[in-house]
Amino acid sequence: MGDLKQRNLITAQERLRDQVAHALRAALVAGELRPGSVYSAPGLAVDFGISATPVREAMLDLAREGLVEPVRNKGFRVTEVSERDLDQYTELRALIEVPTVGNVTRSATTEQLEALRPIAEEIVTQAREHNLIGYLDADRRFHLGLLALAGNDRLVETVGELRKRSRLYGLTRLDERGQLISSAEEHLELLDLMVAGDHAAAEACMARHLSHVRSLWAQARDEPVEPRPKRTLGTAVIGRQAR
Repeated sequence: MGDLKQRNLITAQERLRDQVAHALRAALVAGELRPGSVYSAPGLAVDFGISATPVREAMLDLAREGLVEPVRNKGFRVTEVSERDLDQYTELRALIEVPTVGNVTRSATTEQLEALRPIAEEIVTQAREHNLIGYLDADRRFHLGLLALAGNDRLVETVGELRKRSRLYGLTRLDERGQLISSAEEHLELLDLMVAGDHAAAEACMARHLSHVRSLWAQARDEPVEPRPKRTLGTAVIGRQAR
């Protein structure tokens, strides 16, 4: 009986850590946790109304994803990405993804491509419903799933890493203006071109899509974020101020 209670306790702690990590990712995407700022686990834990342990564990999860970096005796700094970095990440993605889309258009079956349509539709739905975390998650699954059809696991890993490093911050303002929807709809356009077997048009669409995403990055970084109500996690609250 004691072992069962212990397992249940561990499971509950893991769920709480995952919930906190999800809330922190949402705060990053919304621009409420700012690049370059340092946040402590105890400080955030006070806002959450929980102990510091699950918050610290959640921050370590984000550190493994490259979203934050530990700062000795202070907490975690939200990592910054320069304009030069973003340009280089976009260039690398274009060098990989554009020709790969052409190759997959030639080699993939209609069934393989159509299997990605629900995810492409999900991207549009999440954009229209203003679910930024859901939007980014579906976008990741679509792009990596499409690249996986090339049969090169290392290629998928490389692009996955580039996506992590070139993450989006402060998308709330763009979302409020509906600018994410047009980018979301490009996934369906791309899929239609690939199903039609038009590899040249599919490559051009992918190149345009990556360029579009890069312009969204620039806008998200340049626009100031206005104060917003605190984000809640059950009865817990996450603040926006660095501790």
